[in-house]
Amino acid sequence: MSDIAEIKVDGKTIELPVITGTEDEKAIDISKLRDLTGFVTLDTGFKNTGSTKSKITFLDGEKGILKYRGYSIEQLAEKSSFLEVAYLIVYGNLPTQQELDGFQSEISKHTLIHEDMKKFFDGYPSRSHPMGQLGSLIFSLSTFYPECLKPNQTAEEQDLTIIKLLAKLPTIVSFIYKKSLGHPLIYPKNKYDYVTNFLWMTFGQRTEDYDVNPIVVSAMNKLLILHADHEQNCSASTVRIVGSSDCNLYASISAGIAALWGPLHGGANQAVIDMLELIKADGGDTEKWINKAKDKNDSFRMMGFGHRVYKNFDPRAKIIKKACDDILENLGIDDPILEIAKKLEEAALTDQYFIDRKLYPNVDFYSGIIYRALGFPSEMFTVLFALGRLPGWIAQWKEMHENKEPIGRPRQIYVGETDREFVDIKDRK
Repeated sequence: MSDIAEIKVDGKTIELPVITGTEDEKAIDISKLRDLTGFVTLDTGFKNTGSTKSKITFLDGEKGILKYRGYSIEQLAEKSSFLEVAYLIVYGNLPTQQELDGFQSEISKHTLIHEDMKKFFDGYPSRSHPMGQLGSLIFSLSTFYPECLKPNQTAEEQDLTIIKLLAKLPTIVSFIYKKSLGHPLIYPKNKYDYVTNFLWMTFGQRTEDYDVNPIVVSAMNKLLILHADHEQNCSASTVRIVGSSDCNLYASISAGIAALWGPLHGGANQAVIDMLELIKADGGDTEKWINKAKDKNDSFRMMGFGHRVYKNFDPRAKIIKKACDDILENLGIDDPILEIAKKLEEAALTDQYFIDRKLYPNVDFYSGIIYRALGFPSEMFTVLFALGRLPGWIAQWKEMHENKEPIGRPRQIYVGETDREFVDIKDRK
């Protein structure tokens, strides 16, 4: 393929460079298009626009491929811990044992949050959504650590902010959950690894010992790894564009949390459980609802099936399905909601209607089931998504600064009124 693309504008031919990525992705570089022609492109939703060159995540939706820094998601989920993957995504390489031990040790030093932050919970209404709490609490970290506002931070200063954020988010998430139950807060125990510590703070009690189930730890590690990054999605792009203004890391991540909160982005696994609850309330007749999903005149849609990016299968779903099966078998949970989920899964994997349309169960379907099985209310699901996505957001913010990318400023095509004469208010009709 030629390394030049030609475009004709007003009878004039303009040559634009073609860029090829390391995975053979092709892009036409239009960064000089407006200077050369006076034209801009219109791409609503940026579906065809590459906003950056990134080394973090490769995604091929047609082939069902997901890689972090060149490593397949299958290998990472099978062989790594979440903290190893977080190090890989943020710093570019899998850590040596010495680097991982040091990373874990540094994070352990910063797991506590300032005691004054606990007062915030007293001000939240009793029914406030956990994502609203999470976004405001992460944003407020910039007020407790004002050194993050310093322009032109050294690499060491930036790393300390990253460590603090990775260390404190599990504590904040667990506190949000405990406060929702009216239970006393459980402080971190730094003898535990990252995921075990989170489970201890979340499910432990002051009145009794907490035995950590290794199958639950394994499933949580996999869930967090599978959610760690997903290329230039809505929340990652938000983190980058907010960070491009030189906004501090805490506030930029808070913006990403706000983007993730939207039901079209991070709320999909909660929507799965809401759908299952709806079917249960209707009597649990899965065949009826499967037929409704097939009816093009019916507004009902099966949540957690198919994916906008993955046109064949979601590689993450294959991995998490086994973890889901292990959890349900190990915990021996008797929940009619989960029985309905199994029937829908079976239909999607065997019914020709779903097979032809590639409507396979996706990662949101299985993650919702796992979180439900562990005892999390559906309002917490997106918060747990944010816990997993944190390394990716940090890496996107870090890469954008290292690349010295300019402040984000999309163009528009104005379609409003043209010249209008001002009318005094008494004469307006």
